[in-house]
Amino acid sequence: MVDLFTLYLLAIGTLFVSAGMTFWEHLTNPRRSRSLRILASGFAILAIGCATALIRWQLPFGIGSAITNLVMLTGYLLILGGIASLNGRHYRRSSMGLLVVMALLWAIAGSPGQHVMWNYVSAAPIALISGLAAWEMRRCEPLKAIGARYIVIAMAGIHALFYTGRALVLPWASPIFGAEFLAAVAKITMYEGVLFSVVLPMALLKLLRDETHGQLLLESQTDYLTRLGNRRSFFEQGGATVERRGRQGPIAVLAFDLDRFKSINDAHGHHAGDEVLKRFAEAARQVLGPKALLARIGGEEFAAVLVDDAARRAAELGEAVGRYFAESVRDPVASLGIEATVSIGLAYYADAVPVLPAALAEADRALYQAKSQGGNRLALA
Repeated sequence: MVDLFTLYLLAIGTLFVSAGMTFWEHLTNPRRSRSLRILASGFAILAIGCATALIRWQLPFGIGSAITNLVMLTGYLLILGGIASLNGRHYRRSSMGLLVVMALLWAIAGSPGQHVMWNYVSAAPIALISGLAAWEMRRCEPLKAIGARYIVIAMAGIHALFYTGRALVLPWASPIFGAEFLAAVAKITMYEGVLFSVVLPMALLKLLRDETHGQLLLESQTDYLTRLGNRRSFFEQGGATVERRGRQGPIAVLAFDLDRFKSINDAHGHHAGDEVLKRFAEAARQVLGPKALLARIGGEEFAAVLVDDAARRAAELGEAVGRYFAESVRDPVASLGIEATVSIGLAYYADAVPVLPAALAEADRALYQAKSQGGNRLALA
């Protein structure tokens, strides 16, 4: 048995702590700094609104309930704005419009209508804002792959349903069950509010930390220059692909090595050499398609894993990569105007597939064969 005053204190405390933790998080997350600052402001203002609710009857001119409600609505709107900003959206005009409408309703209701406004009408915009917060999180494309977003959606959705019930059910239930029922609902509201003030901020922090962790993991597996996978990601993801298929084909492994790359660096400079590497990455990515696992595994060495129909067409696709690359870097208008070619080794497995390092070794042996024959060709293991 916890009294209403204690529940208010719990909500105020947890909201201020959530605001502090969220603001602290913005210092370590530059990419989401703006969203985190908006969310921290929302939690802090919501805490101030809860504190104002404790003294609303002591404020002059009978405006305590109106001020409390408008402050709390501002906090909710900032939380909505923070969540929407994660997807590059905002609710500035609609938020201002809602606050103006509610201020007018409080003014029209006056002192006689404060009870109705506080207990019933003021719940409707909170339900609307919470529902929009759940919707904005659901449609947030950059965070769709992160599981913590479902906790945010669930918490905001439950909050919306709860306040929808307050707005629609309480007006006719209260006269039937009396003042004790209204007091019980007020206490249940605060219980739910305390849960909201704890779970929603923690879920949002978890969500954004998981996003940061995912980005760091991706960067650790990405080649800085070409933005392809690096050697680590090639063996981790490629090995997992081979094992996931039970080491059964068709699977093809392609090994690429740019011909006479040192002479390109010596003749045109390292900047031009970097551009050649980037052009090769673009050419290979475009020809092999998004389903191919493509990585830079050394200085001018690249590798790819193809499966199914692409694996069966690996020789055709490899030769197409060589032609497209040579044409793209040779073009003096649209590209670099540099003569550059690539040698390719192909290891194809129609049935049983060895572990990926062994398959790549076979492709490398074919690659050296292509090099020994003058380069600018594909050799089959």
